[in-house]
Amino acid sequence: MEQIFTSNQLFNIAILAITAPFLAFIFSLIFKKLAAAFGIISIGISLISSIILFLHLWKKHTLHYSFQWINIGNVKIDVGILLNDLSVIMLLLITLIALLVHIYSVEYIRNDKLKYRYFAYLSLFCFAMVCVVMADNLFILYAFWELVGFSSYLLIGFWFTKEKAVQANKKAMIMNRIGDIGFLIGIMIMVSQFHTLDIDTLFGSGSLIDSSFVKNGLWVSPFATMPEYWLSIAGFCFFSGAIAKSAQFPLHTWLPDAMEGPTAVSSLIHAATMVAAGVFLLLRISPLFNDVVLVSIATIGLFTAFMAATIALTQNDIKKVLAFSTISQLGFMVLAVGVQDNAAAIFHLITHAFFKCLLFLGAGIVIHQLHHIKEKHSLDFDEQNMDNMGGLRKLMPVTGMVFFIAAMALSGLPFTSGYLSKDAILVSVFEWADLRGGIYWLFPLMISITSWLTTFYIFRVVYKVFFGDFRLPKIFNKAKEELHIHDPNLWMTIPVIVLAVFCFGVFFAYNPLNLDSSWVYHGFNLQQHNEGLFHLMVPLYINVMSLALIFLAHLIYAKQKIAINFQATWFYKLSYNQWYFNSFYDVFLMRIVLWKAKYFYWFDRKIIDGTVHLSSDIILKFSKIANWLDRNIIDGLVNGVAFLVGRLGIWLRGMQSGKLQHYFIWMLLLFLTFMIFKIVI
Repeated sequence: MEQIFTSNQLFNIAILAITAPFLAFIFSLIFKKLAAAFGIISIGISLISSIILFLHLWKKHTLHYSFQWINIGNVKIDVGILLNDLSVIMLLLITLIALLVHIYSVEYIRNDKLKYRYFAYLSLFCFAMVCVVMADNLFILYAFWELVGFSSYLLIGFWFTKEKAVQANKKAMIMNRIGDIGFLIGIMIMVSQFHTLDIDTLFGSGSLIDSSFVKNGLWVSPFATMPEYWLSIAGFCFFSGAIAKSAQFPLHTWLPDAMEGPTAVSSLIHAATMVAAGVFLLLRISPLFNDVVLVSIATIGLFTAFMAATIALTQNDIKKVLAFSTISQLGFMVLAVGVQDNAAAIFHLITHAFFKCLLFLGAGIVIHQLHHIKEKHSLDFDEQNMDNMGGLRKLMPVTGMVFFIAAMALSGLPFTSGYLSKDAILVSVFEWADLRGGIYWLFPLMISITSWLTTFYIFRVVYKVFFGDFRLPKIFNKAKEELHIHDPNLWMTIPVIVLAVFCFGVFFAYNPLNLDSSWVYHGFNLQQHNEGLFHLMVPLYINVMSLALIFLAHLIYAKQKIAINFQATWFYKLSYNQWYFNSFYDVFLMRIVLWKAKYFYWFDRKIIDGTVHLSSDIILKFSKIANWLDRNIIDGLVNGVAFLVGRLGIWLRGMQSGKLQHYFIWMLLLFLTFMIFKIVI
């Protein structure tokens, strides 16, 4: 594309993309009735700005503006924006998904009395996310990283009258803070080692990278000069921040509980943007990771993907299934970072944002329509339980169709975007294992099983929700016409149709973005072993098995020709109870903390407070004694002397009476006194 805007104009456009959602946040709280309009217009402005920035910067050059903020000794921290390929693709993705969610939310939240707050919080979140992807140094990134967590806290607990929502946002906040402590320590290590936090300097073509880091024609990380143990510690610290934000094991349990927030919030924050921030961070700082950290990242990603997929198999709450699906797919992305295929990681992040957002919005439509039935007929049922659904493809054909398209994309079936991105990760894992050999072959085996589990659990949802008969009328002995359910209006329909279009692989099949393996950072290409074999065989055997599992799910949940009853098995209990992680944390962490807290409370009340109170009592007693001494002794002596001097003055004044006989008497008395004194002495 021909350069239309200058660098200064592009900088102003980037500032516009940042300030628009922030102004919408302010105006939404002031002009409450126009909150939805402010939100949609502002994120629309940010989207247009993102498109301009993408067209001018993608695969062309980097835009970096900064000014000095802190200069203490040899530590310098600048404030500015950094727009490289990773920034502009994330910026475009965030604003596009956010605009569709804003439009969808107009109808979804229409009858809520606090909808102005909802749109204000959405705008605040978008502002924070845009700042995260544009931040040019780790300190500013961390600041807005925390703001992302805070705005997520507000949105998860939007329905603050629900106890579960309040507990969920507290849990999300606490678990993210645990990971963020590691992030902060990592920042401190970088400051101590390099005296700068500038991302372009540390990870781009800055002063720390020169010809000495190019060996045998390959770019070598500048962190080769860093002591190995500090390199590992810093890598693990930054990874802990990504673990919490992207809901990876062991800090993953907050994400399913966060489904207590509005479904539109789940689609934006907990499927497409906020949880992707952890993967974005890993990509941003990937040159920092040595082999020890990379293998650990791959292991955590693999285990998280497998564990979450097994849990999703047995959940009946449609949003919880999608929540664990999100955790699992984020595990795929983290695994891709661990096997050093950054391109596949960001590619899957992009495609996942579209089809997972669509799945959540589709589920939101179903929940929204069932809620209307619940309110209208005063029925008591859980509108998120899939056992209360069924047969909705005939009653809600548009919703059923787009949900089915998104499910195919999640499964990675041919002709979908998920087929391209997920299979790219699978191929990379096979190549990585082939290079290392031995026990590392467990990685492709486990991730293949995870891929098949993904196909089975998402089509379990499809068949339970949209196939068979509508179960709600039978449960309450009502006519189908009485419990009427249908597709919503255009406010909710248009966004899901747009998302469904982006679920097709035709938009990515010809690789218009030129996503080669080195576009994120320099020189992380794996040597291609058996490339032709893996690229042919992996998609083939994965998808053949996936089609077989779809057919099996159809027989079980749609046709009900195969009856399964394994609720009593250990695997079902393990899966349904989410591998007992919540129970473990409750028993071995929370209860121990509370148990110790009782003793700390006793120590504080009896020892600390007792010492303070005893000291205060002693001081009060001494002050009373000091007050008595002051009033009766010190003041008494002073007052007594003053009294004596006063009386003496009165007596002496009496000597000046003016009468001669008085003077003779006084002279006689003085003479006698003097004689007596001399005689005595």
